[in-house]
Amino acid sequence: MNLLKAWIQRYQLASLVVLTVLLVVVLPLTLDIFRLNLIGKYLTYSFVAIGLVMVWGYGGVLSLGQGVFFGLGGYAMAMFLKLEASDPVSTKIQSTPGIPDFMDWNQITELPTLWVPFKSFPFALAAVIVVPTLLAWIVSFAMFKRRVGGVYFAIITQAVALILTVLIVGQQGYTGGVNGMTDLKTLMGWDTRTDSAKYILYYVCVGLLVAAIVLCRWIQTSKLGTLLLAMRDKEDRVRFSGYDVADFRIFTFCLAAALSGIGGALFTLQVGFMSPSFVGIVPSIEMVIFAAVGGRMSLVGAVYGTLLVNAGKTFFSESFPEAWLFLMAALFIGVTMAFPMGLAGLWESHIVPWWKARREALRAAAVVRPVTVAMPSLRPADPTEKSPDGKAMPDGIRSQSV
Repeated sequence: MNLLKAWIQRYQLASLVVLTVLLVVVLPLTLDIFRLNLIGKYLTYSFVAIGLVMVWGYGGVLSLGQGVFFGLGGYAMAMFLKLEASDPVSTKIQSTPGIPDFMDWNQITELPTLWVPFKSFPFALAAVIVVPTLLAWIVSFAMFKRRVGGVYFAIITQAVALILTVLIVGQQGYTGGVNGMTDLKTLMGWDTRTDSAKYILYYVCVGLLVAAIVLCRWIQTSKLGTLLLAMRDKEDRVRFSGYDVADFRIFTFCLAAALSGIGGALFTLQVGFMSPSFVGIVPSIEMVIFAAVGGRMSLVGAVYGTLLVNAGKTFFSESFPEAWLFLMAALFIGVTMAFPMGLAGLWESHIVPWWKARREALRAAAVVRPVTVAMPSLRPADPTEKSPDGKAMPDGIRSQSV
C-alpha cells in the first residue's frame, strides 16, 4: 500500500485516481445504460484529447487533423466487423453473397484485395494502431525534418483531413461513401448491442484510457518530457545542445496518432458504425477544443474537457434544438476567454490555493484553540485593582486568560 501511494505521489496521479473512481463506480451506479453508453462514446474522443496534450501542450505543435487518425482506427475495426456481418448466409439475397452490401450496390463482384487481410481479427487490431501511426510518421517526417511547424503544420494537417474525407466519400464501392459502414452488430459472434456487452465495452474503454494516461504521464515525467517542454519554449537552444528536435516531435506525433486510432476503434465498437463525418476538418477542430477546454497541459483535464463539451452538446441539442449551436459557441468562447489554460488551469490557479489556505487556517485554529483557556495567574494581588462593581478585589490569586 505504501509503495502504491509513493508511486501515485511520484507521478502525480491523485487526480487520475479521482477520475477512475468517477468513471468506474459513480457513473455506472447513477446512469442508465443509454446514458452510460453516451459517456463511453465521449471517452473515445478523450484518446484524441490526451494525444493532443502530448503533441500540442508538451510538444508545442498544433495538429488540426487528428480526426484522420481517429477515423483510420475506426475504419480498420469497422472493416473487420463489416466482413463478419457479411457472411454468405446473411447476404444470400445479394447479387454477390459474401461481400459487404455497399459493394454489391456498386456492382463489385468480389472482395477487393485490400479487404482480404481484415478477415483476421489480430490483423485488424494491429491495423488500428499501425495504419494511423504509419501515416503520422510519413507526414511528420516530411514536415519536421524540413523544420516545418507552427501554423504551416496546422494547415497541412487540415489538408490531409480534407484529402482523406474526399477519398473516402469518392470511393463509395470500397468505403461505403458518405454513409460509411453501418449495421455492425457482432464481434467474433458476440452481440455488441446487448446491455451486458455495452457495460463490458464501457469498462474496456475506461481501462484503456487510464492505461493511456499513465503511459503519457510516465513520458511527461521522464527525460523525454523535459526535452519536449524545452523544445516547445526554446527549440534552438535544444538543437544547439546536440538533440535532434525532429525525431522527438515525430515520436510524439506518432504516439498521438496511435492513441487516436485506439479511440476510433473503440468508438466503432460502442456505436456500431463509422463514417467520414468523423474524419474531416470539423471533427478535428472539435477535438482540439476538447483539449483546450480541459487544459492543454493536463491529461486528466483533457478527459474532463471532452466530457463537458460533449455533455453540453447533448444537453443543448435536446433542450434547445434551434439554438444549441449558438449555446455551444458561447460555451467555447466563454471558457477560452475566462480560463485560457482550461479547467485544469482554473483548478491550479483558484481551487488549489483556496483549499491550501483553508487547510492552513484550520490547522492554525486547531493549534491556538487548546491554549486559549482560563488559567490561574500566580501574580500577587494588586490592592488598587477593583472589581466590576467598583469594590476592591480581595487579596489572593486572580485568574486571567492567556
